[in-house]
Amino acid sequence: MTTQIVTHKDVLRYTARHVSIAVGLTFVMTLATALMHLGANAAAAVRVGDVIIMSVCAATVISAVLSGIMIYRSALLMQELTLTRRELSRISQTDQLTGLLNRRGFDDAASSALRSAYHAGQPAVIFMCDIDHFKSINDRFGHEFGDKALIEIADVLRNFSRAHGALVARHGGEEFAALMIGISREQAELHAEEIRKACSAREISSGGISEHVTISIGFTVSRGETELARIMRVADQALYLAKRRGRDRVERADEFSLAAA
Repeated sequence: MTTQIVTHKDVLRYTARHVSIAVGLTFVMTLATALMHLGANAAAAVRVGDVIIMSVCAATVISAVLSGIMIYRSALLMQELTLTRRELSRISQTDQLTGLLNRRGFDDAASSALRSAYHAGQPAVIFMCDIDHFKSINDRFGHEFGDKALIEIADVLRNFSRAHGALVARHGGEEFAALMIGISREQAELHAEEIRKACSAREISSGGISEHVTISIGFTVSRGETELARIMRVADQALYLAKRRGRDRVERADEFSLAAA
């Protein structure tokens, strides 16, 4: 059973218990070593040299054994702490409904990818995707169906990510984001259409209801820009344009729009 250390009293009790164990082990091992080297006759005459040798051997062995035990336990605790931190970090950066990165996870990973793209002289493409009429979908079919729609669209993006190496995330609400490095504007448009068509072809089924949903996509291609927030704003502009022009479509914001963002 793992010891729960929460309060300062827990720390003191844990320390006292292990000090007691260490003292007890030291006493037992010292006594056993003395009996083996010097015998059990307390009145027997013993050479000083034998006492010195016994003392050095006992101190060395006991120190090695106790140090090994404590270091091993410390290593186990460090391993547990590292795994716990890693899991907490994963949870904090993962959307619990869809399993994709959440906004925090995406922003951290995308910022790093943008810096790498800048140093490599490669273009970066940001896609912003939004489920069309999502509020109406929730109102008509219920939130359970809405959640299923989010999960299915996330699955489309996950499959796209596996096929093309994109970074994808649920950026918030019914909005998804994707980042690709090293592709042209023409390739970006083809990829955006691939995502749009795959989403509209996916049948959403929940509670006896089966429907198709559509998404709008806005994207921008950037060279030499590493500030994620600025690029995201331009992709958002393209997304809003796609919505104003009727939804279920792809729109692009030109690179020069960054200067006005």
